[in-house]
Amino acid sequence: MAGLTLTTFILTAWLPLLQAAGNPDELYAARQDLASALGAGDIWERRLSADTLDFEAAWKLARACYWLGGHVPADERRRQYERGIEAGRRAVAAQPDRPDGHFWMAANMGALAESFGLRAGLRYRGPIKRELEAVLRIDPAYQQGSADRALGRWYFRVPGLFGGSKRKSVEHLQRSLRYDPESAASHFFLAETYRDMKRLDEADREIQRVLDAPLHPEWVPEVLEFKQKAAALRERVK
Repeated sequence: MAGLTLTTFILTAWLPLLQAAGNPDELYAARQDLASALGAGDIWERRLSADTLDFEAAWKLARACYWLGGHVPADERRRQYERGIEAGRRAVAAQPDRPDGHFWMAANMGALAESFGLRAGLRYRGPIKRELEAVLRIDPAYQQGSADRALGRWYFRVPGLFGGSKRKSVEHLQRSLRYDPESAASHFFLAETYRDMKRLDEADREIQRVLDAPLHPEWVPEVLEFKQKAAALRERVK
């Protein structure tokens, strides 16, 4: 593997098989296998290169990059998130009245901001909020209230001096639960916000809701990861 990144090596070894499979949605559904997720992203990227107005390829590439950014080696994360941001921009350019591009562009910005320190956070805090508010205007129910869920995270992560607010974090996260009362993500983010507010009994109740949450058929890998995080958070709340 001398001279190759892990991502390049995986694609070199697996790309012929992945291209033969040809269905990026099926590959993405198996995203817990990194090679499968990389293959899905590669197919959508090639589709987008062939047609820069391919809205479906653009937003699905942005979604794949968000997942990949959290699972590739650390030295490859920034590239995946930046690729996802650009794909989200292309989706918005192709169909600005659809929520998908706005949301996944914001998701990649948020992940990049959380992963790469204060400078990245300050750079993206305004664009993230703007894109998520665009989703709320277009379709607040999109992906079971994902925009409110992400805004709840935004208000939790951003310092108060720059517009953050634990109270508003709770408001948005509770609003997101109207669309999916059993959302492992919303309950986990609420647990973290309550813990930061020293509302430990409420934090513990939210942790338990994550542990008890069903496996949403569309988001099984994410729910499993939130359950792991919730178990770890419970040890810190005690």
